[in-house]
Amino acid sequence: MNITERAELVVVGFAVRTTNADEMDPARARLPGLWRRAGAPGAFAHVPGRVDENLYAVINDYESDHHGAYTQVVGTGVRTVPRLPEGMVAVRVPAGQVLQVEVRGQMPQALAESWQQVWKHTESGGTPARAFTTDLEVHHPGGVDLYIAV
Repeated sequence: MNITERAELVVVGFAVRTTNADEMDPARARLPGLWRRAGAPGAFAHVPGRVDENLYAVINDYESDHHGAYTQVVGTGVRTVPRLPEGMVAVRVPAGQVLQVEVRGQMPQALAESWQQVWKHTESGGTPARAFTTDLEVHHPGGVDLYIAV
């Protein structure tokens, strides 16, 4: 984990509201369906102004901390907000200081382990402290980069 600056980004995609507790119960988990929908071939082909072919997951609108509800938007980065395709939302990821975690290895296990590392950092009072504002996952061919707001 290292501290870096993240540039502003706009993501257009599909959204769900959930909690980590719900995601641990397969009957209540909403993220697998979100990722199936976002990961379908051509899911974002009709979104104009895409910046690249990466998948972005924006985690924001935290109720409190990692124990409370949050919103996750999985989508594509865009230069400007287009007319939104039906069922999609746009979310702005503000520029700012972040804790960066490079995730490499077998997915999704490596990603889950990295999030557990972030949660341990939070619960142990690690510095810098998490802001619980807007976090970002960038999924690319080499792995995933986490950007945790501090």
